[in-house]
Amino acid sequence: MAFTATEAPNYRQQATDRGTLSAETTVVEAMAEEGIDISAQHLKPWTVPDSRTRKPATPGGLSIEGVDLPVMPPLKPMLAKATDEVPVGDFAYEPKWDGFRCIVFRDGDEVELGSRNELFLTRYFPELIEPLKSSLPLQAVVDGEIIVPVNDRLGFDALQQRIHPADSRVARLAAETPAEFVAFDVLAAGETDLTGEPFRDRRARLEAIASGFEVPVRLAPSTRDCDIARDWHERFEGAGLDGLIAKPLDGAYEPNKRTQLKIKHTRTVDVVVAGYRMHADGEGVGSLVLGLYDDSGNLQHCGVAASFSARRRKELLEFLRPHVLADPGEHPWAQWMDAEAHGEGAVMPGTPNRWSGKRRQQPWAPLRLGLVAEVKYEAMLNGRFRGTTRLVRWRPDRSVESCLFDQIEAPADCSLSEVLSS
Repeated sequence: MAFTATEAPNYRQQATDRGTLSAETTVVEAMAEEGIDISAQHLKPWTVPDSRTRKPATPGGLSIEGVDLPVMPPLKPMLAKATDEVPVGDFAYEPKWDGFRCIVFRDGDEVELGSRNELFLTRYFPELIEPLKSSLPLQAVVDGEIIVPVNDRLGFDALQQRIHPADSRVARLAAETPAEFVAFDVLAAGETDLTGEPFRDRRARLEAIASGFEVPVRLAPSTRDCDIARDWHERFEGAGLDGLIAKPLDGAYEPNKRTQLKIKHTRTVDVVVAGYRMHADGEGVGSLVLGLYDDSGNLQHCGVAASFSARRRKELLEFLRPHVLADPGEHPWAQWMDAEAHGEGAVMPGTPNRWSGKRRQQPWAPLRLGLVAEVKYEAMLNGRFRGTTRLVRWRPDRSVESCLFDQIEAPADCSLSEVLSS
């Protein structure tokens, strides 16, 4: 199976819905599991351009003609493992941004924007190149996040739309929804590899470099005060942020290792289990299709619960078999394959989008509307769960009619400007 460039931006949500993408699975790994060809031009992996030739590796790192940094691409960023509480100890605490992770490699006039999955982001954010040249030293490698502010909040939908194959569209979106880069670590400066230095020293070096930052290049706020961190965790969610990161002050930079901690927002909500999709291996349930009722009494698709063990997938399949509708036409989403059914305000599992186009969606099994489950979720955006949503327990004491959107807790308002000035 192959896909076009215009289908890529919605792949993450679609793969999550199918149960092949979870918090522990990268997009590239999920694509491989589904047999998707990622060799399309717009998703080009790290390569050495034809105009450059590799030179032998040096003690300071891999060199490319015209570019010689002590830390070179491809480089996977350091990661974080989840924890429930803000840890107390020798940590630096920072907001967790809801954007595209990006490592900036700058050597003179050469600037490359590397992603978590070792793919180039450079062509999609041309408006960042000159500001990065103005803000960073002549030689630097800086880890951070690309964000798109919308109405003084993080606009993740607008950010996703920036990944587009057409140069004309890239240029237009760069003007209409310009991105910013938030720096939170420095891996190299000048000829010095800083990855082996403790984070407290790397942060001090980054703050010194940040004295030359100009918008849209920003420095991420940081604190060592646990009480301030807890306040940030609660307050900054209103600006669209994703929680907190706790970084050990003595920690070195370890690519692709979960040596930091992340504290995300988690809540629970009771939802209608309206159907299920099979796992990619065909051996059990890959995801539960979830719904909530809107103010008009219409059941709207709000996401899926996934990330089940192999054993649990088989157990769920046996549990759900008696609830499968003999006549799918009785289901409120029976017309989901009909494009005319997806009118304004209607959200169903088969809603056409840039990923699916007119291609048939993966089949799902509609269930009689009687099952209610409590699920744990991180956030909701435009009526859909963001991130991995997990099944907590079944709720036989609840009716499906009681599963309303009004259960969703809205965070208190907070502006992105307030976050960046903290």
